[in-house]
Amino acid sequence: MSRQVYLYDPPDRFVAGTVGLPGRRTFFLQASDAVRTTSVALEKAQVEALAERMDELLDEVVRRSGGSTTVPAVAPAELTDTAPLQTPVEEEFRVGTMALAWDGDGERMIVEAQALVELEADSEEEFAEAEEQLLRDDENGPPMLRVRLSGTMARAFAKRAQEVVNAGRPPCPLCSLPLDPEGHVCPRQNGYRRGPA
Repeated sequence: MSRQVYLYDPPDRFVAGTVGLPGRRTFFLQASDAVRTTSVALEKAQVEALAERMDELLDEVVRRSGGSTTVPAVAPAELTDTAPLQTPVEEEFRVGTMALAWDGDGERMIVEAQALVELEADSEEEFAEAEEQLLRDDENGPPMLRVRLSGTMARAFAKRAQEVVNAGRPPCPLCSLPLDPEGHVCPRQNGYRRGPA
């Protein structure tokens, strides 16, 4: 069976979003064009890392070009996208690895999200060999979402992704861990809940 690649070059929309309540959210990347929508699930930390790396890569492009690039220094306000994910959200796969690249000729950010694959091996050597083979196998590898974005769209994606990550549960003022709606046992209070004063 050949590898399934969901290619958007460029998408009409590419966003990070969530389904569920804070504390129980599932994070998604969603790409869409006029005829289809692709949603892939991933971890909150992956969304955060992707947004940070995109901003860092775009900052480097601006720095190296001396400002003579179409990449904006910040996300343009007119591209702010606060709309929810398109429904129904149907997960194509869960993301295992992601990659970013900059196409200098086309001035495009390339985002690749590859499906999580469980490798079985009897030794570390066999595992490393299986992993290397998987990375080289473009023909029969796991499903992949590949998106090519303008610098402007990439900035807007990164800004929204950071906002989605930060929109979760508020942090405890003492320990900075997320506050649970059912109650928070704070390690800084040795596991005791503070009662009414």
